[in-house]
Amino acid sequence: MEFGIFFEISVPRPFTREQEHEAIFNALEQAKLADELGFDQVWVVEHHFLEEYSHSSAPELFLTAAAMQTEKIRLCHGAVVCVPKINHPIRVAERAAFLDHLSKGRLELGTARSSTWTELGGFDLSPDITKASWDEFVRVIPQMWTEDRFTWQGNTFSMPERNVIPKPYQDPHPPMWVAVTTPGTEQDAARRGIGALGVASQSFKQQEETVKRYHEAIKTCEPVGKVINDKVSGQNFLFCHEDRKYATTTGMGMLQQFSAMNAHQLWNREVYPSPAYKTLSNLAPAKASKSNIAKMDNPREGRPVPQGTCVGTPDDIIEAIKVWESTGVDGINFMLNCIETIPQQEVLDSMRLFAKEVMPHFTKGKKKQEAT
Repeated sequence: MEFGIFFEISVPRPFTREQEHEAIFNALEQAKLADELGFDQVWVVEHHFLEEYSHSSAPELFLTAAAMQTEKIRLCHGAVVCVPKINHPIRVAERAAFLDHLSKGRLELGTARSSTWTELGGFDLSPDITKASWDEFVRVIPQMWTEDRFTWQGNTFSMPERNVIPKPYQDPHPPMWVAVTTPGTEQDAARRGIGALGVASQSFKQQEETVKRYHEAIKTCEPVGKVINDKVSGQNFLFCHEDRKYATTTGMGMLQQFSAMNAHQLWNREVYPSPAYKTLSNLAPAKASKSNIAKMDNPREGRPVPQGTCVGTPDDIIEAIKVWESTGVDGINFMLNCIETIPQQEVLDSMRLFAKEVMPHFTKGKKKQEAT
């Protein structure tokens, strides 16, 4: 089981330059500590215009800064928006390759197609083209990375013959992923030989079946690149503390803040309905069970920690990760904070406690393999 952290870089209102600055540098400090503690990956999203929810509009710059202060942790786009008017594929290939050199071969490239009218409309784009442009991106970028002369005549972009430079430091090129927010995207990933980042909202039983189908499908894939990435990674929240009550109150407060902001994005999709997005996927709030509703009769009582959520004591989190492990996912990426709800020192302490008490239960095999 691999463990990563991921950043939305959310900023609380009222926005000030100081608050944005603090959120960015708090995240960089967390990335540096994650490297020291032995986390495997740091993921940074790309979003535009999503006030408060995410101010991470230039993840390649964040990852460059992270590369300069870390040594082993993998630096991962989570993910590049694959629409030419936002990120031209040539520029994606160039920037990614350069970052791979700066990080000495630690880059992983996640891809996505955006999902809100707030973002796409800001660039005067239609959601109907994003699936086609994403498909072209994931096919052409590996070719740009590995071919000395490349030309393309496509549906969403074209280019004359050129040598796209530099080439990546990793040979033949960095692993590729796609962000899965809509059921079925994991099959798109499997057919193309790329990793599935996140799993669309579903029960753990359904997730187990989804992961199984992914691994079956990737066995017969037609890879878009020269590297097949056959990993599935889930997304979660992390707050680890010795005091269960404090951990639950603090960690669930963070989760509820994120859920509230995430739910706001539902209406962004409704403004511009499109057959390109047939489901609201993991943006939709989970249905409450009767047992959970009963527990929430008293509004002063905290919400129960959902199954598999990594909030609680080290023992609680070990049990939560075992649930994820049973589904067959290869790793979990954790959100550590949301709109700076948790004081920075407590976030760092949570990471240290997790690394000391939880990680050894799931990384013993990996450490032994690395030692040999």
